[in-house]
Amino acid sequence: MTFEPHTTNGSLIAVSPDAMPGVIPAAVQRLVSSSLADATKRAYALDIAHFEATGRRLPATPETVAAYLAEGAQTYAVATLQRRLASISKAHRAISAEDPTKSELVRATLRGVRRTLGVKQRQAQALLRDDLFAILERLGDRTKDVRDRALLLLGWACALRRSELVALDVADIAFTSQGALVTVKKSKTDQEAAGRSLPVPFGRTRHCPIAALKRWLEVAGITDGPIWLGMDKHGNIIPERLSGEAVSDVVKVRVCNAGYDPSGFSAHSMRSGFATSAAMAGASSYKIRQVTGHRSEAGLAPYLRTVDLFDDSAAARVL
Repeated sequence: MTFEPHTTNGSLIAVSPDAMPGVIPAAVQRLVSSSLADATKRAYALDIAHFEATGRRLPATPETVAAYLAEGAQTYAVATLQRRLASISKAHRAISAEDPTKSELVRATLRGVRRTLGVKQRQAQALLRDDLFAILERLGDRTKDVRDRALLLLGWACALRRSELVALDVADIAFTSQGALVTVKKSKTDQEAAGRSLPVPFGRTRHCPIAALKRWLEVAGITDGPIWLGMDKHGNIIPERLSGEAVSDVVKVRVCNAGYDPSGFSAHSMRSGFATSAAMAGASSYKIRQVTGHRSEAGLAPYLRTVDLFDDSAAARVL
């Protein structure tokens, strides 16, 4: 029996035709596929493809998975290995096979990997307000500069994930006398698309997200459909929605052009930078979470790590 990560209907919860013929109707396959976000399905497919690229097959034994972990510990971070283990577990449950990741052998191997490598994850460096403004000062008036200015300002002001940012359509923006109301139709923590609305006030500085967005829409001649479009190497607009990966590229390039080391920055730096900057400016956790969409204090805590470190530091009282 072989798990097939690339199946009809885009489902990752499937088996090969000769394994369980007729067991899962096509209608059920479609609904099961819709239960997962597209990014999650892509991640599962890549993880299973990586597992099988090592010559291993599903279903797998605990010994096989433990050996895969031990081998991967030589190259990959703990977070990567844990994610791949979760994908392997999902794949086995999908084909009603015994889950080898629940065995004591695999669990003990993972504990050993965690103790050996440590579990601290590399987090995106926060793009703070002053850093953002320094980047914006370096932008010119080319069409790409106009787009990137609006992209950075709106993404930062709304603390959007890159998937949320690139999914925005013109219809999702309602301009008002106080700024704009941005509707996020779907997000990582809202897979059923209940949606949420984010108020974006006019900026108090010359770096106003509303003005920047209006200028981009005007320059690009965009009146409906996707807000963020790609561009070719000659600066011509491509009538295709910008990808999430392209947003990270924009951040890295603009950060580098402003004289910063881009290695620690990504699209997530805008979200982290907004939360950290807002906390440093005295905004309450509740108000910050209204923008970021975090449901609890615990979810927001990692973004505020640098703020609390220097707040009433013990060293400051004695030095």
